[in-house]
Amino acid sequence: MTAPLLTRAALAASRRGSPRPAAATPTPPPPRLVHLGLGAFHRAHQAWYTARAADAADWGVVAFGGRAPRSTTADTDVPALLAAQDGLFTLVERGGAGDELTIVDSIVASHPGPRTDLLNAAVADARTAVVTLTVTEAGYRATPAGEIDLDDDGVRADLALLRAGFAAGVADGVTGATTTPGRLLAALEHRRRAGAGPIALVPCDNLPGNGALLRTSLLTLAQAAGSGVLADWITGEVAFVSTSVDRITPRAQDDLSALVERETGWRDAVPVVTEPFSDWVLAGDFPAGRPAWETSGARVLTDARALEAFENRKLWLLNGAHSLLAYAGLLAGRASVAEAVTDPALLAPVRAWWSEAARHLPAALDADAYAAQLLSRFRNHRVEHRLLQISADGSAKLRVRIVPVLLAETAAGREAVGAETAVAAWVAAHLRELPLVDAAGEAVAAARAAADPVGALLALVGLDDGALRDRAGLADRIRERVRVLVESARPVT
Repeated sequence: MTAPLLTRAALAASRRGSPRPAAATPTPPPPRLVHLGLGAFHRAHQAWYTARAADAADWGVVAFGGRAPRSTTADTDVPALLAAQDGLFTLVERGGAGDELTIVDSIVASHPGPRTDLLNAAVADARTAVVTLTVTEAGYRATPAGEIDLDDDGVRADLALLRAGFAAGVADGVTGATTTPGRLLAALEHRRRAGAGPIALVPCDNLPGNGALLRTSLLTLAQAAGSGVLADWITGEVAFVSTSVDRITPRAQDDLSALVERETGWRDAVPVVTEPFSDWVLAGDFPAGRPAWETSGARVLTDARALEAFENRKLWLLNGAHSLLAYAGLLAGRASVAEAVTDPALLAPVRAWWSEAARHLPAALDADAYAAQLLSRFRNHRVEHRLLQISADGSAKLRVRIVPVLLAETAAGREAVGAETAVAAWVAAHLRELPLVDAAGEAVAAARAAADPVGALLALVGLDDGALRDRAGLADRIRERVRVLVESARPVT
């Protein structure tokens, strides 16, 4: 007998003791949140926190595919599959001793990324109070200095579209933008014209000062599009909230739907697997209100400056270690984080990296305890976090995860074994032509074909001649590490 599809009506009518949220009713919560980037992380994190909040019945999420630089299932299949299930999905929290399954019901509508007409309407809805984003670091189209790259091909195309649309005063709003900044700016212009009031934007990607970065990007883009009126409205009506997010969420394996059906009796085409640990720290204002996320475990700070230490601890210790393991692990023939971290030759530079990064964090955050907890999380073999997944977009990630600590350590006259290994492994992985995906793929390909490919690749992550000039021996040490890694590599074919 075929198991019933997971929908709100079926769930409400069922008497079975399946795992489900508190509100098992066919009536979804009203749409008051918009999200860009409908991948597994959003569903394991922001959607999960919202579903567990004390006022969850008041906050529904309208989610859109991320419209990433490359095509992903989060842009195509997931929105349609979620829509068929009324936005419901099963979250599988995979601990060392077993699984805990929860049905998450906070998503009330899901749409493909290209539906910018629906995004405009959702953001312009006076009920919408918050827009959250999980579009990856590359999605912000930022330069190494943290400013929007107006020379990016996608940004240039969107800018021409926005400039023409704003000048013409298109009544139904500008549609067809493809980049995250372009889509957001068009939607905010639609909200401004609708007189829908203030709103908060909450980026949840691993970028330091992500709220400030998004604010600067949108204001720059608005001015470049010739709309000082929109820039002024954003300055007065849009709040930008900075965040630190933490939850290891790998891609689901093919057998996850079958497991969910066996355990719950429901057919779920889009379950998500994650670890039990989660963390969310937010700092900023919410002029139109927000869910009571603190009741589901989030920390909401009143001082945005206090967030920086949390951001750096997570960005450096967790994400930086992930990047190191990804490139060095792939070169060593490893496939997952759990597999790589059990290799003493790979764990040694990770421990060195944690020590290097810890020197630049406040003592009150207890970086050593956090690193010990990370090691336990990394060793959770039941959460199969694939190194190839982590390795994507290294040219953007290393600039913020590794290079700041590397420069700080070498400025203090110290050799940074962990940081140097991470950078060298990324370079070596490209020189060995491993199947790495990067949003800056053309620039990476050009660097590999340069007369000095190592130097050209280093420049892409912010280690150009200027950054290396006063750091005696750093370039030579990285080049030697690259040589050793290239020669000793034994990647899986």
